[in-house]
Amino acid sequence: MPAVISSIGKNSIAEELQIKAGSELLTVNGVKLRDYIEYQYMIMSETLEFEIKTPNGEIECYEIEKDFDEDLGFIFESAIFDKIKPCANNCIFCFVDQQPEGLRPSLYIKDDDYRLSYLQGTYVTLTNLTKKDKERIASHHLGPLYVSVHTTNPDLRAKMLRNKNASNLMKELDFLKENEIPINTQIVLCPSYNDGAELNRTLNDLWKYKSILNSIAIVPVGITKFRKEKLKQVTKKIALETIEIVEQFNKKIKKNIASVSDEFFLIAELEIPDKKYYNGFNQLEDGVGSLRCLLDDFNKRLKKTPKSVKEKKEYTIACSVSASGAFYKFAEELNKIKNVHLDVHPIKSEFWGKDVNVAGLITANDLINQLKGNCCKDVIIPSIMIRPYTQEFLDGLTVKDVEKNLNVKLHIQQDIYSTKELFELLFK
Repeated sequence: MPAVISSIGKNSIAEELQIKAGSELLTVNGVKLRDYIEYQYMIMSETLEFEIKTPNGEIECYEIEKDFDEDLGFIFESAIFDKIKPCANNCIFCFVDQQPEGLRPSLYIKDDDYRLSYLQGTYVTLTNLTKKDKERIASHHLGPLYVSVHTTNPDLRAKMLRNKNASNLMKELDFLKENEIPINTQIVLCPSYNDGAELNRTLNDLWKYKSILNSIAIVPVGITKFRKEKLKQVTKKIALETIEIVEQFNKKIKKNIASVSDEFFLIAELEIPDKKYYNGFNQLEDGVGSLRCLLDDFNKRLKKTPKSVKEKKEYTIACSVSASGAFYKFAEELNKIKNVHLDVHPIKSEFWGKDVNVAGLITANDLINQLKGNCCKDVIIPSIMIRPYTQEFLDGLTVKDVEKNLNVKLHIQQDIYSTKELFELLFK
């Protein structure tokens, strides 16, 4: 895939040169780049030559002088400019395999690329690393990497990932330790596979890599209505047991290195723990501590709110079922303010099935079907419902499609860990 420029940074060199979005970066100093990592290294120079292919197909060459640490201002469609390293596994819990036909092609891509792990925090299994990959990771010190561990039991990991190479995990972790590459690790908990005693074993094995181990995140397996093979859901009993195993492990090592995702506490019907539990929130994007961030931020901002606003402010908050408890609390407090009215509407996942309740999987049709005739003229949604750098939902419909169908204005909250934008809508 080419190095296509999706947008240009404001007040940047690229803007000054009038380079347009949709252009393609062909070479830098005569080198065709493989990825954004190489781009970062190549532009660390005070003199640069680079070639651009414009949207109309013309080739333009530039020679510039700049500060050593100054960026060009290119924002790319993808961080990978050659070919994404594909996943060689066939995991029993793979979400890609639980999708119906007819969605946009990008949703069916199974990537397992260490470069995306380093640049964007995606998880890799380390089952497809070549000798050259390892040399590059070591020489460029590409970390932290986000590693999908699931289990340290070699036979069980090979069974869960359905790949014999998956049994070599400890060997790959030894390589990362030798080269001082920090890691954040993930365990997708699948009841009857890697829970209970197996989870305890995995936690203790991972602690052997404490010199590079930043965090361990445990998340429940996600199951859609399209799954062909049966897997067990995380029940309240299993959630409570998992929370206890993690708590005892952290007590033993005297550090909160391991955390379960927010879903475990919701399933267990327990309060979300305070921020000390999350040890710096290393894995927010995995749902580990996101509700705590949101709750703490809200409570901080609530102290500074006025007792009334001049103009009437009415909004519907369309959120996930899993986050609805927090938003009901927000609405209860904010609705005490004169001329403020918030209506919270949790959106059930009719598309994926009743067991999927996170915002990132809500479709435009789910929004339309459940909000039609049942919402304010202004609707607030989190940005995680939208594909990054686009206006598209998972089912291919756009923000404009939803607005037209519902006759509303959508307000997209970009920072899903903060209530800043919500307070700005209400009080500015």
